[in-house]
Amino acid sequence: MTSRPAPGTRLVFRWRKWDGSPHWEQDCVYLGSDSWGDWFGQQIGWRSVRPGREFVCREPNVTLVPACGDWAFTHNAAPHPVAVYIDLARDAGWDDDGNPVGIDMDLDVVRRTDERGTWIDDRDEWDEHRVRYGYPADIQTHLETVAVDLERRVRAAEAPFSDDVTGPWLKRLADLAQAGDDPAPRA
Repeated sequence: MTSRPAPGTRLVFRWRKWDGSPHWEQDCVYLGSDSWGDWFGQQIGWRSVRPGREFVCREPNVTLVPACGDWAFTHNAAPHPVAVYIDLARDAGWDDDGNPVGIDMDLDVVRRTDERGTWIDDRDEWDEHRVRYGYPADIQTHLETVAVDLERRVRAAEAPFSDDVTGPWLKRLADLAQAGDDPAPRA
């Protein structure tokens, strides 16, 4: 297992697609870990960028990456309209140099705070990419099952997809911001 950086360490979480092409790079800070996995945070103004697209964080958020590496759960603080965004993944975790990484596997579970509610997103991209990239059948079956289970768990507000779990991590992120602990991200 890769050693973890000290809580408060700025990092860049690097996502790629199945074929190795670059995907999202997200400025983040390592917050620590608990029984659910490793937690990362993004402050207001930090960016997420991929080829052809960029977002600047408008509310703080925290992301959980469990040991299984099958997904990354982001909880956006209110009033962000997307409260929950879960990226289905392959090998989400740490590289040999101690940087957070993952392979984006297209499917996402989303919970909005408006009438749109909760759903599995990007099924069209999943259908296209599993053919284009040749996702192995066992991985397809596994991640489709995981997506349906995550959607059910998010609808039920089961832990860790609840404010009881994410609240303390958002507080830890806010405490870092208040302390002015905002070094440059590690490359």
